[in-house]
Amino acid sequence: MRRFLPLLLVALTAAGTTVAASALSAGWWLAAGPALALTCLGGRDLLQRRRPVLRNHPLVGHLRYRTEQARAGGTGTGTDEPFGGERDGDEFLVPSLHPVEAAEEAPVVRVGGPDCAQPYDMALLNVSAMSFGALSSHAVLALNRGAALGRFAQDTGEGGLSEYHLRGGGDLVWEIGTGYFGCRGADGGFDAREFADKAALPEVKCVSLKLSQGAAPGSGAVLPGVKVSAEIARERKVPVGETVVSPPCHRVFSTPRELVLFLARLRELAGGKPTGFKLCVGSRREFLAVCGAMVAEGVAPDFVVVDGSEGGTGAAPTGVAGRLGMPLTEGLITVHNALVGVGLRDRVRIGASGRVATGSDVVKRLVQGADYTNAARAMMLAVGCVRARRCHTGACPAGVATQDPLRAHAVNVADKAGQVWRYQRETVRDAVSVMAAMGVRGPGELTPAHLVRRTGPGTVRSYAELYEWLAPGELLAGPPDSWATDWKAADPDSFR
Repeated sequence: MRRFLPLLLVALTAAGTTVAASALSAGWWLAAGPALALTCLGGRDLLQRRRPVLRNHPLVGHLRYRTEQARAGGTGTGTDEPFGGERDGDEFLVPSLHPVEAAEEAPVVRVGGPDCAQPYDMALLNVSAMSFGALSSHAVLALNRGAALGRFAQDTGEGGLSEYHLRGGGDLVWEIGTGYFGCRGADGGFDAREFADKAALPEVKCVSLKLSQGAAPGSGAVLPGVKVSAEIARERKVPVGETVVSPPCHRVFSTPRELVLFLARLRELAGGKPTGFKLCVGSRREFLAVCGAMVAEGVAPDFVVVDGSEGGTGAAPTGVAGRLGMPLTEGLITVHNALVGVGLRDRVRIGASGRVATGSDVVKRLVQGADYTNAARAMMLAVGCVRARRCHTGACPAGVATQDPLRAHAVNVADKAGQVWRYQRETVRDAVSVMAAMGVRGPGELTPAHLVRRTGPGTVRSYAELYEWLAPGELLAGPPDSWATDWKAADPDSFR
């Protein structure tokens, strides 16, 4: 409650100086006037619903907004510059001298292979994995209602299916991590019956098995004890107030073959809903081993989400974030080529996550091999995150990354849900407009030649030239020399 102390002190000063002005001398009004004005301002901060920082930090919160305005005004570009307006000078999408009309309907991607009984139409941009626990109840609910308004999907993160994921009516991708939260047995392992019951919920459209995440591949997620409230503890079946560290790997499989068979089991338990996995790619050989297992068993996931090492999370150790795993570009191209090479790309959709924020970001990832994208950081900004970097302390000033009920209550769910919806809608519209300017009518017409990188002074090369792109089934028919060693070493019965 210390954050309300400045307002309390100002209110006491206002009361004291007002009494003094009335009883002793009119000169006290010189102090009472400003104190009364500040007290009224602080009261308005507490009652308003638009800015959670001011509601959680009356009076003092204004310093944050003043600093932000001063910083924006000093950039030399003005304060009306749209988010993401600056471009990477080393890469650009190729416009056409014969552009086409932008499509009025936002494209969707059908997710679900031949073994899927309940396919799902995925939007081009969705909410990436963020758990209840990492985020507050109000933030999760706002994201979910925004997804319902815009008809896109929200990934639950690995913290389980909370009531806040279910209450807003949005479509869900239920993520299952190594802690099996939401379908966790008494021994900490996977509970098939509980999983089947929850996967049958109509809000659950897809199931995603998390192998690793971009900012911390090879490490289990961490939820600090200060954020493990009684509600979180019940949801995850863990002790209240104790730090939760997820295991680094899954208990239910230990080989690529066991992985793909477990995915098939999950799909069956989920009633045929689309089932896939998420990973940050580290080794091309390891992913080829998974592809080899798919071919050997005749089983494939419905989707693979590729997380880039540049993705962010508050759960990553400082020495790990951004230092392990492939960046999203390399990861996407690796996964796309591997699936093409084993003849499975037409039945497996690819999602991309890792610093996706603008329409051009979406198009860039589609060119590199993705079918759709997910965003976490940008969605947090839409729901009110002010990048205070206090996620791990439970003292988020915006009420977004906290389990303090009073702080969380500062998030106006209806208002922030609208912001999330509008952000997603305008970003997808921007992506469609960018594609139209490139002369293509939809994602299916994009090719690697549509993205160019500067490789030296006066020299540019397209992605079609920079990277090798395999033909369908090429790894099975006879891999090129550049892939032969990894393909030969890929063992469906070992990740090593």
